[in-house]
Amino acid sequence: MSAGARTPRATATTIATATAPDRYLRLLTTTQFAFNIGFYAVLPYLATHLGTGLGMAGWLVGLVLGLRTFSQQGLFVIGGALTDRYGPRPVVLAGCVLRIAGFGWLAFAGSTATVIGAVLLTGLAAALFSPAVESETAREAVRHERATGTPRAQVLARFSAAGQAGAFLGPLLGSALLLLGGGFREAALAGVAVFVAVLAGHARLMPRRAPAARTNRNRGSVREVFGNRPFLLLCLAYSSYLVAYNQLYLSLPEEVRRATGSQAALGALFALSSLLVVCAQLPVTRWAARRLAPRTALVAGLVTVAAGFAAVPAAPGGPAGLLPAAVFVVLLTLGQMLLVPAARGLVPDLVDDRHLGLATGALSSVSGAAVLAGSAATGALLGAPAPVRWAVLAAVPLVGAALALTLPAGAESEGRTAGEPVRDQGRQPVQPGP
Repeated sequence: MSAGARTPRATATTIATATAPDRYLRLLTTTQFAFNIGFYAVLPYLATHLGTGLGMAGWLVGLVLGLRTFSQQGLFVIGGALTDRYGPRPVVLAGCVLRIAGFGWLAFAGSTATVIGAVLLTGLAAALFSPAVESETAREAVRHERATGTPRAQVLARFSAAGQAGAFLGPLLGSALLLLGGGFREAALAGVAVFVAVLAGHARLMPRRAPAARTNRNRGSVREVFGNRPFLLLCLAYSSYLVAYNQLYLSLPEEVRRATGSQAALGALFALSSLLVVCAQLPVTRWAARRLAPRTALVAGLVTVAAGFAAVPAAPGGPAGLLPAAVFVVLLTLGQMLLVPAARGLVPDLVDDRHLGLATGALSSVSGAAVLAGSAATGALLGAPAPVRWAVLAAVPLVGAALALTLPAGAESEGRTAGEPVRDQGRQPVQPGP
């Protein structure tokens, strides 16, 4: 009788505890969606604006775009460290303000110096905003997992799908503005309007959270994170995926041109990738979370990406040559859907919660550096015979999969509570890697 009387009260307490995190997770997910809409309403048209609108030389356009990427990815680690020190709210709000200023400046910039300044400002904005939001999402996903039993990978998958939906709808917004007679300036100002709305929403709804207590141990957070061997192995494994994913923009266009004589089909292939994530990310992650430990999902995703590369050398000439390219895009995207939530879900298991922002930023910064080096190396392969080029590219995610096998399996939430042993696929106990 007494046990039965306590059960409804315990259930009500659990529901009440989960409600606030649910609202906060919805805010973070909606933020990612809106942020990507505003960003991708402008970015696809930036190169054309710089080259045609402002008359910049091709090398200068490439330099400007490279500076934007470097100022974003390279500084993620700084944004993450600031999040750990001051809490997510001020870092997110500062990122929104800088993005508004950067896009507003970019809309009216007319010289090389002003364009570079505006582009660096927009990159810095993302370097502040994204690590703060991503680390908060990972932290809340873990809390949600403990409160409800829902695997954290499902929460992180919803976050990824929202970002992809924004990346898909953003260019459509920019295109609509151009079709209605607007230009790049109008697209940039539309992006400003989106970020103003994001800033207002967070200023009102984002909770104030005290940063972690600053102790002598906190001052050594960089040493702790970068001296964490399992975390560095995760960074390297994740980097192999990003180097592979970058081939959508480096090797795939050349392959499509070789097969069909033009790059006209690239837009359809990119849209296919975004739509797959939007439509299939949650079902794929729900399936994986029930059957695979995070490490297993990470390895499976990398092997799937490698299989996509292996399909490309068989491409025949003519329009049929697009079939292997489409298979490559599908397998690359499927691998992404498996491994990205798993990799991000492993970070809270590998680092101290007080350093989660720094670790989240470091994951992106290390991967960005690897992509920079990997792009130069894989770019040199463009003149090699197709079987050689794609075999080398397939080896990159396979090396990442081998590294991932040395990681701890990660927390599998279904049917277990904090402190219980991790179980891998088949529900057999798994020991952490060396």
